[in-house]
Formats: sequence, C-alpha cells, structure tokens
Amino acid sequence: MLLWVSLLVLAPVSGQFATEPKSVIFLHSPWTTVFQGENVTLTCKIFHLDASEKIKWYRWYLLEKTQSETSGNTHEVHESGDYRCQAQDSPLSNRVGLLFSPANLILQAPLDVFEEESVILRCRAKANTVLKTIKLYKNEKVLEDHTVEIPVGMLTDFHIHQASLKDNGKYHCTGVKEDDQLVSSNSVKIEVQELFPRPVLKASSTQPTEGGAVTLTCETQLSPQRPDVQLQFHFFRDRRSLGSGWGSSPEFWIHTIWRENSGSYWCQAQSMNPSVQKQSQRLQIQVKKVVPDIRIYPRPELVFEGQELVLICSVNGVPGPITVSWYRKFKLRTERKLHTSSKTEFKIPVVQNSHDGEYYCVASNSRSSFRSDPVTINVKVPVSQPVLTLSPPGTWTFVGDEVSFDCEAQRGSLPIWYQFFHEGVLLMKIEATLWRTMSYRFFLTEEHSGNYYCAADNGLGLQSSETLRLSVTIPVSRPILTLRTPGAQAVVGDMVELHCKAWRGSPPILYQFYHEDASLESSSSPSGKGASFNLLLTAEHSGNYFCEANNGQGFQRSNTVSLSVRVPVSQPVLTLRAPGAQAVVGDMVELHCEAWRGSPPILYQFYHEDASLESSSSPSGKGASFNLLLTAEHSGNYFCEANNGQGFQRSNTVSLSVRVPVSQPVLTLRAPGAQAVVGDMVELHCEAWRGSPPILYQFYHEDASLESSSSPSGKGASFNLLLTAEHSGNYFCEANNGQGFQRSNTVSLSVRVPVSQPVLTLRASRAQTVVGDMIELHCEAQRGSPPILYQFYHKDVAVGNSSAPLGGGASFNLSLTTNHSGNYSCKADNGLGVQQSEVMLLSVIVPVSRPILTLRAPRAQAVVGDVVELHCEAQRGSPPILYQFYHKNVTLESSMSHYGQGVSLNLSLTANHSGTYSCEADNGLGPQCSEAVTLSITGLTESRSGPVATGVTGGLLSMMGLAAIALLFYCWLPRKAGRKPTFDSSRNQSASDPQEPTYHNVPSWIELQPVYSNVNPNRGDVVYSEVRTVKVENKQAAASDPKLLKNTDSCVIYSQVKGAYTAAPKPQLLAASTPHR
Repeated sequence: MLLWVSLLVLAPVSGQFATEPKSVIFLHSPWTTVFQGENVTLTCKIFHLDASEKIKWYRWYLLEKTQSETSGNTHEVHESGDYRCQAQDSPLSNRVGLLFSPANLILQAPLDVFEEESVILRCRAKANTVLKTIKLYKNEKVLEDHTVEIPVGMLTDFHIHQASLKDNGKYHCTGVKEDDQLVSSNSVKIEVQELFPRPVLKASSTQPTEGGAVTLTCETQLSPQRPDVQLQFHFFRDRRSLGSGWGSSPEFWIHTIWRENSGSYWCQAQSMNPSVQKQSQRLQIQVKKVVPDIRIYPRPELVFEGQELVLICSVNGVPGPITVSWYRKFKLRTERKLHTSSKTEFKIPVVQNSHDGEYYCVASNSRSSFRSDPVTINVKVPVSQPVLTLSPPGTWTFVGDEVSFDCEAQRGSLPIWYQFFHEGVLLMKIEATLWRTMSYRFFLTEEHSGNYYCAADNGLGLQSSETLRLSVTIPVSRPILTLRTPGAQAVVGDMVELHCKAWRGSPPILYQFYHEDASLESSSSPSGKGASFNLLLTAEHSGNYFCEANNGQGFQRSNTVSLSVRVPVSQPVLTLRAPGAQAVVGDMVELHCEAWRGSPPILYQFYHEDASLESSSSPSGKGASFNLLLTAEHSGNYFCEANNGQGFQRSNTVSLSVRVPVSQPVLTLRAPGAQAVVGDMVELHCEAWRGSPPILYQFYHEDASLESSSSPSGKGASFNLLLTAEHSGNYFCEANNGQGFQRSNTVSLSVRVPVSQPVLTLRASRAQTVVGDMIELHCEAQRGSPPILYQFYHKDVAVGNSSAPLGGGASFNLSLTTNHSGNYSCKADNGLGVQQSEVMLLSVIVPVSRPILTLRAPRAQAVVGDVVELHCEAQRGSPPILYQFYHKNVTLESSMSHYGQGVSLNLSLTANHSGTYSCEADNGLGPQCSEAVTLSITGLTESRSGPVATGVTGGLLSMMGLAAIALLFYCWLPRKAGRKPTFDSSRNQSASDPQEPTYHNVPSWIELQPVYSNVNPNRGDVVYSEVRTVKVENKQAAASDPKLLKNTDSCVIYSQVKGAYTAAPKPQLLAASTPHR
C-alpha cells in the first residue's frame, strides 16, 4: 500500500482519516534568492488521488492579496515577497518567501532542508563581476575559503553532506573583487527539518484475549515537500522480527494471538533516499487468559408434554473452531452422551414425561474442553379439578366443634399449590411436593358459617373445586337500636327510622320495638340483617326507645335510646333603637333581633350590606342585641338571622341613614398649563371628601364671595374664571350640609402677564456718539410678570443679556469703536413668549485724524507762473469734514468734503506765494492741523549760466535768509504770547500717529514731477525742505503708490537751516536755499 499517510491524503490515523491536505508550493529553479530580472516558476500541487480530474483553478497570493488565478498549476513570478497558492477545494499553502536581489553577490539555498539530505549552498556573483576570493560564513564564522580567481559566470557551490541539526544556522558569503573591494551576500537561515517524525506504534488492543486478532499500526507523517520519498516499516516483538522484514504497509496483522505472544512490541520506519531510519517507543501487549462462559438453557423455559424442546449451548470466550457435545444425567448419578456436532443447539421433537432430568454441554477446541453447568428439565402436566371434602361429614355444626377440609387433585405435576377459600377470602396456601392431598383444620366460631372451596395450581393453570356450604348455629347477641334521622337532629315533620339488629345469632330472628315501655311494632328477619320501624315526628315523639331480639335460643334487650324532637325558629324581627329622630355620626344605636318561636339555644347573626357584624347566642330564646357607635360607613341596610340548628331564618331589611358632617373641603385650581396666564380659563374645584349630601359650596376671592353651587351627589362643585391680571390673589371655599360649615385652606393664584413689546433706549453723554464714548443701551418692557430676560442685538447678532428678577428694564454698556455703528434691537422674554423692540440706528462719529497736506507742482523747482495744487486729506474721520488752507497762518480758502475724501486748492504762483502752507480738518469733534509745508518760488522759468545764474543764486540765498529770520520771529511771537503757532510740533510728520499713514499723491501729467514735503528728524534741530523728482513710467501707478516717494532713483534737494535748540524743541520751517545732494 502506498504511504499516502505521509502526504496527508486519506491518511488513516487510528482508523480515521486526517484533515484535508494543504496545497504545496514547489520552486523551479530550487532557489529562494535570485537576481533581479530573473524569473522563478512556482508549481502548486495537491495530493488527492483524483486531484487532476477535479481541480479547475489555482489562486496565487502575494503578501496575502490575490495576485492571479490560473487554470494550470504553474505560475512565473519576478517580485520579492511571501507567496501562497490554493488549489480548488483545498486550504492555502504555507508561505514561501522569495528574494529578487539587486546586490552584486547572492547566496542561494533550497526552500526546505531535510535531515540526511545533501544540500548545496551556491554563492553567485552578478554578470560582469569577477571575484578573486569567496568565503562562506556560518553564524559569522568562516567555513570555506576559495582563493582562486572566479571567472565571470562561474558558480561557487558549498556542499553540506547528510544534513543534521548541527548544520542549523545563519549563512552568508563574501567576495573580493579585482579592485580589492569587499562584497557581501544576503543571509540565509538553514533549519534542518525532520523528514518524518519518530513513529508511534499503536495496537487495536493492548490487552487482547488469547485466540483473538490484533492489528499493529506504525504511525508517522512524511513531509508534503518530499512526495516522492517512500517509507518502509518493520515490526518487532522483544528482539524478534515479525513477518518477512521490511514492507511498505504501516500495518501488521496478528490473526490469532496466544498468551505466549505477550511482550514488548515496537516498529521501525525508514526512507531509502535519503537514508533515514527511526524507531518507535515500546508498546506492552499483555494477552489475557481465556475465561470461557458456557451456558445451557432450554427453549421454551416451561416444557410441556408433547411440545418440541430445544437445548441451546451458549459459548463465549473460547477461541474457535469448536465442537459441542450434549450429556444427560440420571437419578442414579449415571450420565450418557447424547450428541456431538459443531452446532450449538440440540432438539427433542416431542417431549415425554420420561425426558425429566439434568442436561449439560461441553465445548471443545484443539487445545482444551469446557463444560457448562447443568440445567434441569421438568416436563410439566397441568393439574385436574381438585375435590373438597369436610370431616366429620354434615352441613350443620355448632360453635366449638373441630372440622377439617381436605383438597385433592388426582392428576398434575408436582409440586402443586393448594389454596383454601371462605366466601372468596383466602384462608391458607400450602405446597404439596410429595402427596397430592392437603388438609385445613380449625375450631368453629360463629364467623365460620358460609361457602368454602379450594384451588390447585402447579404453574400450568389454576383449577378450583366445587363449593361446599357450612352452617354454624349461634344464639342472638344483645341487639343495638339505631335512630336514623334525615339530619343531625330530629325535627318536627321528619321521618325517623328505628332499626334494631343483633350482630350475632342464627336467623330467623324476631325483633320488637318499644316507646316508654309501650310496644310499638314487631318484625321478623329471616336473613339476620335486622328490622326497621318508621315514625313521622311530632313534638310528642320525644322520649326513650328500646328493642328486643329472639331466635329461639333466648331473647336479648337493647340499650335505651333518647329522642329529642326540635322546633325550627320562626322569622326574626330586627329593631333599630337610636337616641334621636336622625342617626348622626357619633350616636350609639342598638340593633335587637328576636325570633318568637324555635327551640333554644338560638344563634343570632347581625349583617350590614351582607357583611357579618357580630353573632350572639340566646340560651333562653329571648332575642339578642348589638350596639354600634355610628360612623359615616354605618349608613346602609341591616338585617339579622336566627338559627337553632334546624335552618336559619332572615329578618326583613332595615335601612339606616347616618348623617355625616362635612369635612374640610379641598380647593383645587386647574389651569391649562403649568402657569396661569392672562386669558386662560381656570377652573376652581371645591370638594369635601366626607359629608352627607346635598352640600352647598361657596367660592371666595380675598374674602369676597364669588359664587355658590349645590352638589346633590357629594362630588364637589366647580367655578370657572377667565383670567385677568386682577385675578391674582388668595382663594378659598366653604362647604355646608346643615351639620356646620367647613372652610378650605387658602390657595394662592399668581396670574402671569406676558411681556409687552420692549422699548430700546440709547443713553449717551453727548448729542452725538463718538468713538471712545461709553453708551448705555437700556431695554424695558412696560408690562410683563418678572423675571424678564433681556437680550441685546447688534445687526441681529446677540451682544449681551441681562435678567430683571423684579421687573423693570435692563441695561448694557458699550465702549464705542467704529464697528459699533449699525442697527440695535432688544428682546424681552419671561417664559410666556418673546417680544422684540423697534430697531434703533446708532451712528458712531469718528474724530478726524491729522490731515496731510501735499503740494503738487509741475516741476522740481516751483517757478512764478506755475499752477500748484494744494491737497489736504484726513485719513480717518466721519464726514462731512470741513478743510481750510493756510498760508503763513492766513486763511486762503475753506471747502467741505461730504464723502470723507480730501479737497484740493490750485494756486497760480507769484513771488508772494513763497512761504509755509498748512491745512486744517474739522468734522465738529475738534480741528486737526497738518504739518507745515514750505514752498520756495524762483522768479525765472529756466536756468541761466554765468553772472545771471550767480545773481539769481545770490538773490535766492538772500531771500532764504530773510525767510528764516521771519520764521524765527513768527515762532517766537506766539510763544511769547502764550499760544501755539498754527503749525506746532504736532505737525511733525515723523512724530505723527503711527496708525495714521501719510499718503503723497503724485500728479501724473508730466514725466518729471517735484513733490514737496518736510523732512524732520525726530526731535532734531534741523528742518529740511525736501523736493523729490520722480521718474514716472506708468502715470496711474505713480499717482497712487506712495512708495514712489522712497524711490532711490529720484533727485532730492535739501535746504538746511540750523535752528536754535530750546528745551521744548519745535520744528523750524525755512524756505529752500540753494539745492544740493
């Protein structure tokens, strides 16, 4: 048999098949590491016997993800990773890791290494790589050293012969190139696996019985990676080889085992290529001695004459083949062999009475014989009908005589059981084993009269004798008189039976009845059952009764029996006795019940609405009473019952009405919601939980009567109110049913008023609101129940809230910024609905910032006749803004800007226009002055050379000097006068508010344009007049971009005048002198 055990295919393990086999991956070429660009072919195998017919697809997995599905079992790959395959209807294979290496040197090893195999480790260099030496390392130690030059394309193989566990480890190789560069390969982990595990010897039984069969199984499992390896098996007992030696079957059958075959069994398993041999552990098999079980039994168990008899010899525990011999034993201890055969049955076709005796069987095999215990065969004959006889003979006997009953069955197999019966009652049972007659002897008593018979039974059917009657004559005993009434007591009108009976005495018996010694009637009883006499009772039948009995052997008198005839009660009368005309809670009422006729004692029972109250017994028959201390619950119907044991009688019903004063009423306010709101309909309900109706209810609000209502049924009364604000306050009610009024507790009603539309008020410190002002927003609803929650909104966005717990309004403060302009509103809410105020517009006025004055001239040097534009603009400030232009503090012109833009003033220059200019901006929140700007004007429109230019220059210098003196004088005058000049230090451009940038607008109608402004170093003592000549390529950009003022390519002309330094320096302005850079 092929060892498919090793392939996990139909693997028999202890008589069962193992789990379904996995798919297995094989490599071609056999290496797990190759160079990048090379391919490896994977083959997926599954070792079913009919695998080729069933498998229709193979799935291939890389890194646990499905890579492809093929109809064939091969797959070519070129990527590194863990591969698995799965054949149809089979589990996944184990992972196989492949490495496609980019290195110059790789170490190749096979996928699996098994014990005793020859293994090749191949150290392989990449193409075009020449190595001088190659070394192989195991666990970082050199194993082999190849120092010869390895040509290109040559392979270096390292061999491991007969691999074992000592060869386990981590291997890699290194090489030295021609340029002495060291290269190293990948590492390969070698783990030598068992080709198959040590076999385990199993036996079908380790304690077999001699003569039985035993199967030995040598179990192991060959690795599925070596499907071509064949295993052979060899079985041993102690040191002896079993069978013909080595074989391919893992099983060895011992068809018949004997006690001498006990011992230590073991097996060996070996493979031929590679040569691996392994031995199992020893298994002790102990052969048990035969314990034969030989039994004989008949069929059927009861053997009747004329039937077929089959004797069966049951043989267990005797190894075959066997023969059975049959023997019969006789009474004189002799025996005879009847029959011998291989069958276990012996038949006697027709059984005779002569076949009685003992039988046994003997089972024999080639080694020994075994005898059964004997079985006794009794051929059964049914009994005949027995005969019962009486000794001495005769049917009339007397008490005290000795008699004997004899029972005999003339035919039947012994033993026979005899039974004696009297009136069907078993008297005695006795077994007859030797004689066929059995007797029953006894002395007569009066109870022995009656019918007798006997029965015989030998297990083959019961037979009974004929009946024999025996009469015993007995004198009468003292009779017993019994009065039988229809009830427990005798009542007038009842039919009473007087029964007289003597329990002992031979019939016939004459019975005589008596009442107070007066004879009533006589009667004869032929059967001995006693005699009876009936009476229809009247009151006169009370008294003593007795009877007499006589059967000719002397009379006997009974004891005296008394009869008391009772009279039933008549209908009782119930009377209610109260202290006043009306019964009121707290009164004591007497209930009296009396029946005018009836035998005492009489039991009286009192009831209220069918509920029992109390019972009372009257021994004299005068009636009974019961007292009640009245409560409200005592109203209702009353009756009583009388009973003297002869049946109860019920009185007529009497009604009692107990008047109950009203209890304190309860006033309930029922509103449609959790809170009472103006406009709600509120129900006031007044109810006294106790009190006899009708009840009058009166409603009050703050001691003022509202309404009254009568309740005839006692369910309370209600009163409805449509709420207004005035209905808040205290309410109570009163209840009165004529027994005195009661007042309820006071209930408070708080009527809540929804808020009205609130009014939003803005409270400021001045007529106009200015940035930085603190304003108060006040919201107030004129009507509404507190607490009220106020919510403030700016442009529909909540900005704050405040609660008014006592009513009134709420306020919210704002420190104004420019962002606070806009619409404001507020909302009021007291839980009964939200109301919103009208919208209020808040306009926040922003003070003007310091304006910037810009002079725009058509050229770098202003000349008489030029038109100069003075432009004044405040970068911040709410419009309208009033701008004023000044020349040497003299107002030139004013202009209003309604949209927040700056204004301009054009001047056609004359010589008088030289000097300082400033402007002022005002939007009603305080004027702001710009820095002063100096304008220097020359008298000629073009440059001249020679003496003319020198004269002009001298004139200009003279004029600048005069202008400087004038400016100094101008600044000194107001200081002396104690006031600021119009262009004070606040106009210093460098010291201005850093949040207020200054823009210099450049006109765009010429290519080269001058822009005038003051350059003043911080806190310095020199003031420069700056003229920038700007080169403009894009006119619009030049007009809008202030960065042009910082253009490094512009021409800047400075005029410098040294000003006198004071403790509080202020900017000095001079006309421009001769320009220079």
